Amino acid sequence: MIAAGCKKPVRVKADAAPDEEPGLKSVVAMADVAASMQLVRGFHALEDKSWRWTEGRFAATIRPPLHAEKNGASLFVKFTAAAPLIERVPAFTLTANVNGTAIPGETYSKVGEYVYRQNVPASALQKDAVTVEFAMDKFLAAGQVEGRELGLIVHALGLESM
Repeated sequence: MIAAGCKKPVRVKADAAPDEEPGLKSVVAMADVAASMQLVRGFHALEDKSWRWTEGRFAATIRPPLHAEKNGASLFVKFTAAAPLIERVPAFTLTANVNGTAIPGETYSKVGEYVYRQNVPASALQKDAVTVEFAMDKFLAAGQVEGRELGLIVHALGLESM
């Protein structure tokens, strides 16, 4: 039995951490419709409420995580290399560029889910927002499979503290 004066406690949200504040996020999940404004170019429409095809070149604006201007950060993109791509392009290399700083590439040659992850130096993360540009050396031109240029199936991308 609950006493007459007992009330359910009210949960008050503490001040939001910088990555939780409205505006730019450090990690952009493709399913997060509010974060879609951070997708600058090269992304197709949201599919299955969870992922997007990209073109061969795609870019996003991202907020660096706390202390990235001193410690650097880890750049990642979680993606799927789909069968239509690998059947026509036996291997491709994905590279990145953060505010003009070249980030090393990785080569992929099998269908599957991957996480491209590379460290980004602090010197590239001195602003409140950075532009991250990804590029594939090989991708599917418009008309090879469908009317759109196709690169990767992206699930999420962002910068994380190191």
